Parts: sequence; structure tokens; C-alpha cells
Amino acid sequence: MTSKLDQLRAMTTVVADTGDIDAIRAFRPTDCTTNPSLILKAAQTPAYAHLVDEAALWAKSHGYPSSAAVDRVAVNLGEELSKIVPGRVSTEVNADLSFDVGKSIEKARAIIADYERRGVGRERILIKLASTWEGIAAAEQLQKEGIDCNMTLLFSLAQAVACAQAKVFLISPFVGRILDWHVKAEGRAFTPADDPGVRSVRQIYAYYKAHGVDTVVMGASFRSQGEIEELAGCDRLTISPQFLDSLSKDDGELPRRLSPEAAAAEPPARMTLDEGSFRWLLNEDAMATEKLAEGIRNFAKDLRALQAMMSKKLETA
Repeated sequence: MTSKLDQLRAMTTVVADTGDIDAIRAFRPTDCTTNPSLILKAAQTPAYAHLVDEAALWAKSHGYPSSAAVDRVAVNLGEELSKIVPGRVSTEVNADLSFDVGKSIEKARAIIADYERRGVGRERILIKLASTWEGIAAAEQLQKEGIDCNMTLLFSLAQAVACAQAKVFLISPFVGRILDWHVKAEGRAFTPADDPGVRSVRQIYAYYKAHGVDTVVMGASFRSQGEIEELAGCDRLTISPQFLDSLSKDDGELPRRLSPEAAAAEPPARMTLDEGSFRWLLNEDAMATEKLAEGIRNFAKDLRALQAMMSKKLETA
């Protein structure tokens, strides 16, 4: 029997949720994703000191601020990752731009331009944006410019429907953070099969497949291997090295749980959202509202920590 990781690869595109180059080499994912928290962790690791030092020297020599050095670190890491994975690398727009359409578009264009100057084409990159109304509006424009987007911090069907209307390339519905909220709110444990995060991704997947939405569904943010197994067959799953390792060592049978055919059997009702209805549905969903806001705050916090780190680097560069 092959490992569960190899079985999963036969039905789902496996993506590494890490900035750890050694882990990516070990588990050979098709794509990889990063975010401010992962970049901060990588930047504090000796193995990636050269990427940080290069960004600091570059910024200082051009008279650029620490914020520019932070952007440089993200693309430096993304360039290294693009040499290892055959598919896409996701690079995130600053969390503090999550409610600014124009500045999000400007930042995304700058990231793509930096990659292209290095010979990494836009077809290899996904721009990550928070799934706010403004983030989705920015993604809609970027998609028209041939810049594919990965919508992150997605916790609800309303967010997924708005992303589908914007014709974004990919969404990353979060599983584990949804579970965290329900465990705290309800004071009980859940099995992987009745996990609220798993059910949310299944609902979104069913909606997309039933209504012919081309946007890729990539489950993210897992708390257990069981959650991953319950979503076997999803378009893509972005998985941390911890669970890539456990799946690679497990040779049990992994049945397919999601398929377009099964999703089409009981199609959810089609929705059409404008800004008002989107904001109302999000407001009515306490979990999605709270986790979206919390996620943006946490990413912004790690971004500030990275900026502080680069400020010190610039002083000594």
C-alpha cells in the first residue's frame, strides 16, 4: 500500500504551507504558499539569513525604508521557492492594505514586477489577498490584468461566492480556525467528519462544482490529519510540513471524500451578491466576522515585527 500522501496526490494537488525550503524539498509539493507569519519565522532562521541580509543591503543602497526591505525578503524567499516547486508560489499583499482596493492593486503589481525582473513569470505566482470586500474587488481587477490571485482568510460561503463572481483563480477556505472558534463557542470537541471547518469547505466545494465555478478550492489551516483526510479529493490542499510528514508515514487506505459528481447531486442554491448583501451576510456570521478580523490583525502584527527586524538590519547594513 502506498502512503496516504501519495494516495492524496492521486486525487488532490498537494501544496506546502510553509516557507521552509528543506521541508519543500523533502515532500515535493506541486505548489507552496507563504504568509507574513511564515516569512517572519523563515527570516529568523539562520538558513535564510542571506535572503534577509541581501534585502537590507539592497534597501540601504537605494535609500529605501524598511517596508521596501520587507517586500524584498518576501520575493527573495518566493524566488527560492520557485526554483524547487514545479507550480505556483503564493506571496501575500500586506495585511494592513486589506481595506484599500487601490493600494492592494498597486502592491500586487509591484510584487509581480519584482518577480518578472528576476525571470519568474506571473504564471508562476499567486498574489494572496484577504477575503474582504475590498480584497476581492482588488483581485477582480488584478485577474483582468493576468495576475492570478489566492484569496486567503476565507471562512464563509458568502466570501466564496463573492470570489467566484470576481473570477479569482483560487480561494483558501480555512478549516482549523473555523474549528477553533466552534470549540471555544460550544465548549465541545468535534470528530473530523463533523468538524465545522471541514463542513464549510465541503459546502463551498459543492457550490462551486454544482454551478460550474472555475475558481480552485484549496482547503487550508489544518489542526489534524483527520481534517485533511475528510477533504481528500478537494481541488488542492495546502498542508504544513508536520502533516505532510505524518501522511507520508501512514500507509492506511485513504478514500476519496469529495468529487464533482457527488457535489452536483445536491446543488446548493445559487447566490448573487452585491456589496450590501455581502457585508450583511458576513455580519450575520459571527465566526467568519471574528476570524477574518483576527486573521488580519495577526498578519499585520507579524508584518510589523518583520519591519522592526528589517529596521535594525538597515542600521547595521
